[in-house]
Amino acid sequence: MINSGEVDYVNGKTCIFGIVGHPIEQVRSPEMITAELVSRGLNALMVPVHVLPADFDRVMPELLKLQNFDGFVFTIPFKGEARRLASLLGPQATFVGAVNALVRTNEGQWLGDIFDGLGCVEAFRRRDISFAGKRVMMIGVGGAGSAIAVAAGRERPASMRIFDPDAQRAADVADKVRRCSPSTQVEIGEPTVDGMDVLLNASPVGMLDDTRLPIQAETLPRDLIVFDAIVKPEMTPLLSLARESGCTFIQGREMMRGQISKIVDFFQTRDFR
Repeated sequence: MINSGEVDYVNGKTCIFGIVGHPIEQVRSPEMITAELVSRGLNALMVPVHVLPADFDRVMPELLKLQNFDGFVFTIPFKGEARRLASLLGPQATFVGAVNALVRTNEGQWLGDIFDGLGCVEAFRRRDISFAGKRVMMIGVGGAGSAIAVAAGRERPASMRIFDPDAQRAADVADKVRRCSPSTQVEIGEPTVDGMDVLLNASPVGMLDDTRLPIQAETLPRDLIVFDAIVKPEMTPLLSLARESGCTFIQGREMMRGQISKIVDFFQTRDFR
């Protein structure tokens, strides 16, 4: 709020967290994570940080030197690259091989972990929907998608079919799902909804003004559960099709809500000023 020419939510002691991505205008983390930080009574906020892919390796090491930046969240396309910035890895990042959050420890090291998968599972849990025994179609297994595939795999679905334009990446994630859930039948193949119970999209197809669908379909089976990790727009082309088809659908914003408290818990592993 503004009072006597001053605002009361930022000052010289404020801890700054940044969300790094390209593009950046689609993110909701600045609003949502700042709200969580403030609700906990912390003198901290999150700001958007737009970094071009060609500049990432040059810019990020310099940003880590800023003494009042205590942590970062990473979005498309930097979750794989962010792993190189971490001095230490948390349990999720160790298994998945990607990072979507860094925090500066009290010892001055950078601890990295990933929360997309946990957020997705939590979004489903809040809707009373379980992955256990379900047949899952997973589209896109980059940084966020690999974490979602592994987290969903740990819930013991009956099967998971994985698609990614990068065949090696799809194979690597398929192996991770097999290792975390040996009872799940895992295969790699083109996107399909035939015989599927759950459709998960973690590709960037449909983001912002992109009107494409991540799957070729004019309609979807009514009993299909559809999730899209994209946060903006909230109703992506895929989710709009799901609504028109009468499907249960879960928005990327719901995943974001599911991981916010866990990310702020992670940020609080250091002492705030």
